[in-house]
Amino acid sequence: MKKIMKHPYSQFILLGLVLLTLPYLAEAGAIRNSTVTVIGTTIIYTIAALGLNVLLGFSGLISLGTAGFMGLAAYISAYVTETMALPFELAVLAAIVIPTLLGILVGILSLKFEGIYLGIATLVVAEIFREIFINVTSFTGGATGALAGRPELFGTFRLDRIQTYYLIVVVMVLIFILIHNLTKGHLGRALNAMRGSEAAAQAMGVNIFKYRLIAFGIATVLASVSGVLYVHYVGLSYPTTWNLMLSLDFLAIIVVGGFRSIFGTFIGSFIIFAMSELFLKPIPALANITPLVKGILIIIFILYYPNGLANIKHQVSHWLARRKGKRDAFGQTKTEKKNLTRAEVRENDTV
Repeated sequence: MKKIMKHPYSQFILLGLVLLTLPYLAEAGAIRNSTVTVIGTTIIYTIAALGLNVLLGFSGLISLGTAGFMGLAAYISAYVTETMALPFELAVLAAIVIPTLLGILVGILSLKFEGIYLGIATLVVAEIFREIFINVTSFTGGATGALAGRPELFGTFRLDRIQTYYLIVVVMVLIFILIHNLTKGHLGRALNAMRGSEAAAQAMGVNIFKYRLIAFGIATVLASVSGVLYVHYVGLSYPTTWNLMLSLDFLAIIVVGGFRSIFGTFIGSFIIFAMSELFLKPIPALANITPLVKGILIIIFILYYPNGLANIKHQVSHWLARRKGKRDAFGQTKTEKKNLTRAEVRENDTV
């Protein structure tokens, strides 16, 4: 049983089961209904941030356009289901395929940019999207936003708020399993090689063009999925939601949670989004300092915990080992072995 629980699949499913109990706790009065809504939104942000983690953490490519692609998917899904009155499944397909094709196009253009210049290029794309969201009122509703109802599966079964929350949790667990499989296989090794050195990766036979497109494609797909879930869970989409601050929040999530860590992305999303919504914003005196708190957290983790919360356990264990002295198979620490060696040398000299 212990071996089973150490398997990532079991851990992902266990996390999902814990999250599925929250609506029951709300019905019992243990937590508020608004808490369930916040956690549901946190899960949605986790999915989008995980895509950025694949892009930045594994392949080393920076993007500041996550919010733009997420917003585009949200508007497409709302338009297809509400204005065109087409099935939810078709809306999901359109909301994933169209942004993903645009994301791959950005990946093609990214071959000409490196580092911060790539981040600026993706930011420009996101700002173009935001202007479209504001000005193309026939598609987005302009400043009033776009409304969307709960998902209606197979044209017959419309989900309520709690059932939509369950759907979000299930999608998160499935995505966790999928990303785990992708990053632990050949794709993950290729992206890690590309992150370390593109020249070395090419020398080992890694097709940089191919894997850049794959990385951008994965990041855009996850941003699109999160955008669809967001608009049908929250019920509306405003242009002001999909701004640079949200993209920076996604970046803060993976800095705090940990690069190349699935669980770390969830933890970072909880710290950056859920904690501020549950503990800071309800207090008027603290509501306006939320960006300041996020900035301080980023600075602290960059300076002292560069691997994020997901790896803090290993850092603590390493620190304790250095303080106490790690013992070998004979129960000796390095200091004890050095002292013993010195004593033997002195004894030999005396002889």
